[in-house]
Amino acid sequence: MKTADSPINAHSPFYDLAVEGVRGLRPYEPGKPVEELEREYGVSNIIKLASNENPLGPTPLLFDEIRREAEGIGRYPDDSGYQLKNMLAKKHNVNANQITLGNGSCNVLELIIRAFVAPQQEVVFSQYAFAMYFILSQAAGAKLNIVPAKSWGHDLDAMLSRVNDKTKLVFIANPNNPTGSWLTDNELEEFVKAVPANVLVIIDEAYFEYARYAKMGAEGYPDTVPWIAKYPNIIVTRTFSKAYGLAGLRIGYGIAHPDITDLMNRVRQPFNVNNIASLAARLALQDEAHLKKGLELNVNGLQQLGDGLSELGFDVIPSVGNFVCVDIKQDAKSVNEYLLHNGIIIRLVDGYGLPNHLRISVGLPEENQRLLETLGRM
Repeated sequence: MKTADSPINAHSPFYDLAVEGVRGLRPYEPGKPVEELEREYGVSNIIKLASNENPLGPTPLLFDEIRREAEGIGRYPDDSGYQLKNMLAKKHNVNANQITLGNGSCNVLELIIRAFVAPQQEVVFSQYAFAMYFILSQAAGAKLNIVPAKSWGHDLDAMLSRVNDKTKLVFIANPNNPTGSWLTDNELEEFVKAVPANVLVIIDEAYFEYARYAKMGAEGYPDTVPWIAKYPNIIVTRTFSKAYGLAGLRIGYGIAHPDITDLMNRVRQPFNVNNIASLAARLALQDEAHLKKGLELNVNGLQQLGDGLSELGFDVIPSVGNFVCVDIKQDAKSVNEYLLHNGIIIRLVDGYGLPNHLRISVGLPEENQRLLETLGRM
């Protein structure tokens, strides 16, 4: 993730008022909204394959329920998140006091940093890791210890060698965003076991459901929640934005030792999860058939995109998320511009130091095919 090359309004008196870590940041750049593309390019029939959203959307169960829930939006939500926490506790075989709810899992990551990292204390994460590790840590004044990637993913031996007496947190994205690489059970547990007990290891599993289903029946992708009983210094974060199709409602959660959860809740803003998001998450957990439908669609979509992009001569990084990262062997900005003019939104990853790569979310089969055909005409 790059810092700002030439910060906007650097001569503004307000610029000097900002803390040092913030002055050097660029804002997070999400995928271009459909409405913006329509307005800027005058195109229609747009497909968005940029933000790793579930193309099926949420469970159909929630729409009538949301209408009823909306009648109560004049009241604050249940700050304890009692119903959702208890559903999650039962699902993961943990206690409700081990769960922290957040406005998306990024909010949970922010709570971890605010609770445990002081300025100039160190945070370790991998090159090409999720941009919010960089943004949130630098904004907090932390010293960033960024470890070169190995095969587009985490070099665990190198990361372990960077842990020292100033290290407070280690971030592991499994699978990794934006590259899609993943760590197996044994290698990740050996790493966790070797990290000192006074260093927190955050295992970010935003794409857990996709990865677990993609590796079903094969050795490899772990469920790390049960590890908390053995390694109380780990925090597992997950989200409803991806496989459960609730990206627009922003709800995620973390699971940790109760003492860690207690400290995180001391910096959590009250009512950080709204009523409708909480309801939608509870309904999503109940509709296992809809979840499975989306997971099957994703496995087939990964195959469709991987095969099609390879046939076009591009190099695809193997992925178990709901996206692929592909080396298109030229400046990706020009290809992105071509796709935008053809009504297709994908994601540039040059900010991660990957100027020749694109990240492409799995869409519906016909959307994947349209992307491949459009690239084939380039």
